[in-house]
Amino acid sequence: MGGQYSWTHNQCEQLFKDIERAGSTDLEAHFIGSVVYVERGLYSHSDVPQLLVIDGQQRLTSATLLIAALTREILKRADNGIANVVDGTNAKKLKMYYLCNDAEDGDLFYKLILTKADDEALRNIVDGKIMQDEDSAVRVIQNYLLFERKLQSASEKQLNQIYLGLQKLIIVDIALDREKDNPQLIFESLNSTGLDLSQADLIRNYVLMGLEPKQQNQLYNDHWYPMESAFGHGEYSWLFNQFMRDYLTVKTGKPPRVGDVYEGFKKYASSLESNISEVVADVHLHAKFYIAIVRELETEPKLLEVFKDINAYKVDVAYPLILELYHDYYFKILTLDEFEQCCRYGLPRFC
Repeated sequence: MGGQYSWTHNQCEQLFKDIERAGSTDLEAHFIGSVVYVERGLYSHSDVPQLLVIDGQQRLTSATLLIAALTREILKRADNGIANVVDGTNAKKLKMYYLCNDAEDGDLFYKLILTKADDEALRNIVDGKIMQDEDSAVRVIQNYLLFERKLQSASEKQLNQIYLGLQKLIIVDIALDREKDNPQLIFESLNSTGLDLSQADLIRNYVLMGLEPKQQNQLYNDHWYPMESAFGHGEYSWLFNQFMRDYLTVKTGKPPRVGDVYEGFKKYASSLESNISEVVADVHLHAKFYIAIVRELETEPKLLEVFKDINAYKVDVAYPLILELYHDYYFKILTLDEFEQCCRYGLPRFC
């Protein structure tokens, strides 16, 4: 639930250096922070426990990508006749101990499950199906390829240091009790201490955190994931935040401060009689309008032309008004010509 994977090359480079240093010195351990989680539901002793990560997903994902890259590098060297390249382990052990639950099928086969935008890429990596897509916009693939390149040029000694460094990683394990702890309040308090979580991240978790897993999945798949995809996943997270601010401006008549969008959404949502599914469906509808305007994906030529003019002159202060006008156009309160004419008010006369 920590959001989409967003670590950059710089952060992964630093993690790699820290792990290599831990494996090449007498340090007994290397602390990489805390992981906060809550059990997703009841399970029997024969089941694999399913844990919902509140904080720590970025570090868990990055470590998983490095282990997957190390697994692949060991396999490649074995294919070239270099056996036992890393003392005390092999590719099969790495995969089955750290990446997979060997006795399980489906989702439970994978130890780490990401949000829908990233999960397919991670599964392909774990399954050895990664494509050499250097131009991919998916951070999971970008950072996996970074680790893969670094390990390709590593000596056998360095590979051993990396493996030893991974074994020295230490986290603070914080398990929440769903009956006693409020995961959303804890998520908010983590954000207040300086973690870089976007307003959209906080809103998503506010919407989903209190729901049962089945409801979470339905709401995420029907509404939130399509919005993330439309806004370009992690690459356009700033635009998603801007949209939420403009949406609240339309709904409340007052623009929230940039850092108060989440609090504004909570106040707005709690003031409505609608259930959270209806609220999110309305957000999704307006997100479609916003994408058509701001990312210029409108299919009606006359509207696309005026949206391009608005964006060219950077009249973004008008987005809330245009969003509301688009709503009226969508529900046939305004005609196409009326909508276009309203949008052109305020633009230079030659537009």
